[in-house]
Amino acid sequence: MSKLTKRFVESVAPKSKGHVIWDDELPCFGLRVYPSGKRSYLVQYRAKGRSRRYTIGLHGVWTPETARREAKALLGQIAQGEDPAAEREEERRAATVRELCEQYIADMEAGLVLGKGGRPKKATTVATDVGRIRRHIIPLLGTRRIKDITKPDMNNLMKDIIAGKTRVVMKTEKLRGKAIVRGGRGTAIRTMGLLGGIFTYAIEAGIIDQNPTHGLKKPRYKVRDRRLSEAEYRTLGRLLKDVQYDNHYGIHAEILRLIALTGCRRGEIISLRWSEVDIEGSCLRLKDSKEGASVRPVGLPVVDYLEAARLKRDGTYVFPGQGDDNAVGNFPQSWKKLFSETPLWDVTPHVLRHSFASIANDLGFTEITIAALIGHAKGSVTSKYVHTLDSTLIMAADTVSGYVKALLEGVEFRRNTYTLDRQTRRSAINDMLIEAKPQTLS
Repeated sequence: MSKLTKRFVESVAPKSKGHVIWDDELPCFGLRVYPSGKRSYLVQYRAKGRSRRYTIGLHGVWTPETARREAKALLGQIAQGEDPAAEREEERRAATVRELCEQYIADMEAGLVLGKGGRPKKATTVATDVGRIRRHIIPLLGTRRIKDITKPDMNNLMKDIIAGKTRVVMKTEKLRGKAIVRGGRGTAIRTMGLLGGIFTYAIEAGIIDQNPTHGLKKPRYKVRDRRLSEAEYRTLGRLLKDVQYDNHYGIHAEILRLIALTGCRRGEIISLRWSEVDIEGSCLRLKDSKEGASVRPVGLPVVDYLEAARLKRDGTYVFPGQGDDNAVGNFPQSWKKLFSETPLWDVTPHVLRHSFASIANDLGFTEITIAALIGHAKGSVTSKYVHTLDSTLIMAADTVSGYVKALLEGVEFRRNTYTLDRQTRRSAINDMLIEAKPQTLS
């Protein structure tokens, strides 16, 4: 026990399981520390023979002093026979889905809802989740009481989203901006996953006891298997070459080319900073990718491009925008216009990423190596040693990016797999032995 002061509260280290520290000045008043590091104030008391806990609120919103005053008031009510925990529980059970969603959004935007890897959700993820809540969940379910929601309700909600019941064109905050909400199969699957997380949040808050989305049969994801053929790579190369000196499309063409040569996500290349480029290590040391901090091996064609670009560009970003020191904008609009009315009209940056991984597979590299090259979650095994890149990853990056570069430049290969070609392997061994052979004295 210790007096709960601001300094003490913020110095308490979280443990693998949540624990409570009681105040030595006011009995029944305590601090709960969660494994995530979140802290909240509470009072514990007995009512009708049961031990009850009432959460006052989160540290940061409440200070030790204001929480202590609230605890004294609550304990006074309890002494008169009231049960604030039961009253709150009843009030929460009467809350609507809209109210729950608004509370979830507030906590998510405050960084209190954790996503992948136990980290607060990224701003882009928060924006996407808020969009799904406001455009699908609240319009279809917002007025319903949380405690009345059943699994059949969830099934009907999913069918309504698939059928496009929430289809609408909405204005956005941007000038002349609009959002076209279509619904559909993929949207329904992702929205139901988000709603499951919201109900789990409600269970942790003591609002409900069961998650009505559990056991719900959802449609399978439609796997995006579009990849570029070698002929399409050559077409892409011609398109990018035609606009390389264009004032508007030139820098966007360079972004597309770098995505094709690295297999990176489009946001990772658009927002790439020079501080994340390691020329000597032949890698990109991304500080904040979808999987958190990530190190990506890159091939020699990428290294050569970045070295040349560094000599021509100043500022923080590899692909700078106009005005202040910021990243280039309008990329989605540019690549769509660039590819429209061409044989590559359906090609997206994700297709380039998928094609890079597919070529790596064609060339005989293993799944774990490919995952390390593109920074996929399956590559987490390599994340412990990828910070000091080994020759296998460098060779893989050189091979795949070199192959893609050649295709973009119009080369036609007679074969597309080299790993099991004996003559190629024998030549590589002979080259190594020749270099290693000691010179004879004349």
